[in-house]
Amino acid sequence: MIVVKIGGSVRRLDPLLEDIATTTEQAIVVHGASRDLDDLSTRLGNPPRMVESERGDVSRFTDATTMDHFLMAYAGRANKRIVERLRQLGVNAFGLCGLDGGVVRGTRRPALRIRENGRTKVLHDNHVGSIDSVDAILLGKLLAAGVTPVICPPIAGEDGTAINVDGDRLAAEIAIALGATLLIIFADTPGLLRDPSDETSLIGRLSPLEAERLIPAIGGRARVKLRASAEARVRGVGAVCVADGRVQRPLFSALSGAGTWVR
Repeated sequence: MIVVKIGGSVRRLDPLLEDIATTTEQAIVVHGASRDLDDLSTRLGNPPRMVESERGDVSRFTDATTMDHFLMAYAGRANKRIVERLRQLGVNAFGLCGLDGGVVRGTRRPALRIRENGRTKVLHDNHVGSIDSVDAILLGKLLAAGVTPVICPPIAGEDGTAINVDGDRLAAEIAIALGATLLIIFADTPGLLRDPSDETSLIGRLSPLEAERLIPAIGGRARVKLRASAEARVRGVGAVCVADGRVQRPLFSALSGAGTWVR
């Protein structure tokens, strides 16, 4: 069984969805919708605010208003368009977010400590949190019934509140919970790059230990992907690949060895 994470930065989904439709592997699809959310929030007068945590991770500050927009963009348009296209391609796709049925549960952090202009600040009304558990039994039953789950954030907080979590971490936790043989994270780069401005600086292969040691040297969103990849591999996922979602055959290109592999 494989877990395929479609990053919100991937613009053309059809090549990847067509690959998913033709693979013989059981699959769970996890997706983002960051571009959709950015566009929607801006049009609604609430442009995105990206913040940097104390440990250097970059994420979206999600207050109550942003969560309303988040639900529209992620669990609404993006999720259902992917389900629609997969079903057109003959896949029995079933769309849900982590909140539905409490399939993914976590803990909300109502106050978020960030670094801004060299200073530490605390932001309140934060609807972001961490993942505590994945209902592998429910997802396993869907797979056994011939269904392809298509999952996105938000997840369920301890009191049922919808909370935003990182999509790469969500994909990793699902892969870990189901004992996936492979997790592939698709983005708008050839893989993980030593220099974000140079696509020829691709990091081809890493051991889990090498990946963990590299985390402090990698910045931005790539750091989150690298941390999720290393943790998934250490916790039992057979292999992890960060691959290019822009190529003509994204899934089969990755399965042929393209991208960054953590083994």
